[in-house]
Amino acid sequence: MTSTRPVVAGADTHADTHHIAVLDAATGALLGDRQFPATTAGYRAILAFVAELGELVRFGVEGTNSYGAGLSRHLQGAGVPVREVIRPNRAARRLRGKSDPLDAITAAQVALAGEDLPIPKASDGPVESIRVLAMVRDSAVKARANVLRQIGMILVSAPAEQREKLQKLGEKALLDTLRRSRPGDLLTGVDHATATALRHLARRHEHLTEEIAETTDQLRALVEHVNPALLATKGVGVVTAAQLLITAGDNPHRITGKAAFAALTGTSPIPASSGKTNRHRLNRGGDRRANFAIHTIALVRMSMDPRTKAYIAKKLTEGKTKLEAIRCLKRHIANEIYTLLTNPPAVPDVTDLRPARLARGLSLQTVADHFGVWPMHISTIERGKRRDDDLTHRYRQWLNAA
Repeated sequence: MTSTRPVVAGADTHADTHHIAVLDAATGALLGDRQFPATTAGYRAILAFVAELGELVRFGVEGTNSYGAGLSRHLQGAGVPVREVIRPNRAARRLRGKSDPLDAITAAQVALAGEDLPIPKASDGPVESIRVLAMVRDSAVKARANVLRQIGMILVSAPAEQREKLQKLGEKALLDTLRRSRPGDLLTGVDHATATALRHLARRHEHLTEEIAETTDQLRALVEHVNPALLATKGVGVVTAAQLLITAGDNPHRITGKAAFAALTGTSPIPASSGKTNRHRLNRGGDRRANFAIHTIALVRMSMDPRTKAYIAKKLTEGKTKLEAIRCLKRHIANEIYTLLTNPPAVPDVTDLRPARLARGLSLQTVADHFGVWPMHISTIERGKRRDDDLTHRYRQWLNAA
């Protein structure tokens, strides 16, 4: 018979099994615990087990983005309030011991006590597609960099004649030369074996470059589908936009506000005062990949955006160090990104610009010279790859007046 008393559950998740503990929400008493397979049938059995003990108020799950991802998706799909529980640190586990039942009970206790626990990221929408593609692209980028290192290492110890000939070439010319090379028989000497190894690496580099370009195009299409306003924002590229979407997840409204997003991305100021010193320092916590994405946006804007340059100069004149000025800038960028993630504006239509330019026989270089920018800047605006509302407005007015 199903009980109506309120209960809280906790899950210790593993690759093949999940251990579930259920507590009375009023007293905190353990009502039962059991192990289930990490399968769809197991997830259904978990819900049935909890329902027998009471009316579920909250479910705390460890590893909602790893071993607990499937369980978290199933629970959310069933309308269960799921909260993410951080695994206990090693010091705490040394004090109380460790076992699957103990970890499940701890997860339930944390869920019972914590009203402000984070809501897990949803992982069943287009942002999850972005995450898995971004992971593939990242591994390809690392593999390509490793190929270049291996080529350099082989050249260091290559026979003198080969080394002297190849080390004079730039990276592109070197790779082209190695790809087109025709090594002789491997059994005839180390020269031919070295040339063969270098050709294999150069061809691997070419394959990885094609894979990176393909996955980048796929990421661009997904990002434009999910949040075109984010990709059109000044200083935001495909990779940075993808990472920020991954950090927020398919349910960005789970993040309660700008301050919470700043803490999540490691851009919130941390007090570092002592005695007569009153200061703040950079936050080294949060999602470091998201922090790096925001840092990249800051560097791009510092190099090309007049307003950002003026802001940094103002902070420096106020007595802040460059790092402190960048920290302030990153917080402002984080606030802007949060708004774009939770309430993205419509991206202005720019499809009229290129036909209007071509109808007047104007080249990209002519337009770029008129506005004092690079031709690529105009091209990316026309193709909707870059958002610059002020320049777009002036460009359209100039075309209509021409």
